[in-house]
Amino acid sequence: MRLLLDTHALIWALRNDPTIGTQAREAIGDPDNEVFVSVVSVWEISIKRAMGRLDVPADFVERIRNADFVPLPADFDHAELAGRLPLHHRDPFDRMLVAQAQVENLILVTRDRNILRYEVETLTA
Repeated sequence: MRLLLDTHALIWALRNDPTIGTQAREAIGDPDNEVFVSVVSVWEISIKRAMGRLDVPADFVERIRNADFVPLPADFDHAELAGRLPLHHRDPFDRMLVAQAQVENLILVTRDRNILRYEVETLTA
């Protein structure tokens, strides 16, 4: 499987938080699966951390690297599609993750119900 972690799923995975479901935890931990983390999630975490709205360690980027997740940059195709998506979700970070999952044919690991309204394969976080 090729997975893309939604921002909340990424945080739960890094914390080994029991909130994340068993199926998602096993899929993320399976060495046969590729697990991608979007630069968009890192950007979102950084913004929310700087605003005091999210408590994550200062070395969270290093923790992502140490988890051997595959970095997923944002490109023109992702951005263009994100702008064309129906407004089921108003959060631009989530819209970009949906677009990236669609363009790259990834399974989006999420618990966000608004994302389920898009034509994107998901795995419940």
